[in-house]
Amino acid sequence: MEPKMNDGLSLTHGWLNEARHCLSPHFNARPNAEVSLLVIHNISLPAGQFGKPYIDQLFQGCLAIDADASFAELEGLRVSAHFLIRRDGELVQYVSCDDRAWHAGLSEFLGRQNCNDFAIGIELEGTDSIPYSQAQYQCLTALTLVLMAQYPMISLDNIVGHCDIAPGRKTDPGESFDWAAYRAELGASLARR
Repeated sequence: MEPKMNDGLSLTHGWLNEARHCLSPHFNARPNAEVSLLVIHNISLPAGQFGKPYIDQLFQGCLAIDADASFAELEGLRVSAHFLIRRDGELVQYVSCDDRAWHAGLSEFLGRQNCNDFAIGIELEGTDSIPYSQAQYQCLTALTLVLMAQYPMISLDNIVGHCDIAPGRKTDPGESFDWAAYRAELGASLARR
């Protein structure tokens, strides 16, 4: 597969060359489903704390449960995302985009169940109520554009929050995420092509 170029980012076999790769064992093959959805999440471990090593540990299946009292509920949890964008804009990849990461859980998009089958999951280091950083929006926009180029079934209408595919169960990326600015920047970037 030829790498696709966009805004200085490139993908090879589902891996973003410019990301820090932190491999997760929590993935499997997609069940003959073409990638057509982008899901935006948020995560912080412990809740509301940033820059710690615990997100990597969670997605790698080696979270030190005794590091924080709140981690007890995460014991044995097998989850991952394709990407994490940290507060400073650092981009981390855990699972190839060609594989199925375990980020969406019980979910539905336009009548299709099990969004993990056909979605790419991007975690933003943050919470529902703390504004995301400009570096995160810049990185997210560049990443989204390269993913749209590689997986053309991802359209502006097929970019959603976790809250949209698991309503009542999930709230992320929350009210602090500026959907209007993100979509406007994507639209402007696509129009310049």
